[in-house]
Amino acid sequence: MSDLSAKYGKPRAFDTVVLGGLVVGVLDFLDASIFFPLYYGITVQRVWHGVAAGLLGPETARAGGWNTALLGIFLHFVVAFGVAIVYYFLSRNVAFLVRHPVISGLAYGVAANFVMQYGVIPLSAIGPRSTPEPVASLLNGIIGHALFVGLPVALIAAWSARKAVPRTTPTE
Repeated sequence: MSDLSAKYGKPRAFDTVVLGGLVVGVLDFLDASIFFPLYYGITVQRVWHGVAAGLLGPETARAGGWNTALLGIFLHFVVAFGVAIVYYFLSRNVAFLVRHPVISGLAYGVAANFVMQYGVIPLSAIGPRSTPEPVASLLNGIIGHALFVGLPVALIAAWSARKAVPRTTPTE
């Protein structure tokens, strides 16, 4: 067995999906709940109306008060777990993702941001953007998803893969 294959096993589902999904969900929740109110001057409730708008449409989401804001938070965590599930399956089949979690995680976070911004959101009840996204918001999305989404799930998957390797005794 080579040194690298002895060092890394396969990430475990619970670690990567459950722990990774929770960590990603909380970190990205904090980023959105802090950045958007400060940058756009909106309430935290309005931030999460924006997420619920993907399912309900903007007007219905805003009209629902805290009920639809809570729906937005729930949907946010559904997406966070989805991101972790995708990384879990990729990392079980692409060893590079486990061996190089920093590079892989940062790239995965940027990719996840672009999939959401240019794939999921335009196809949702929100629809395509009618105006360009402000540069600060764009940068927050890219950097925030790299650091708070991709990187944590990649580090958790790599930790889980190392933990999955049986320890050998010095006599073996």
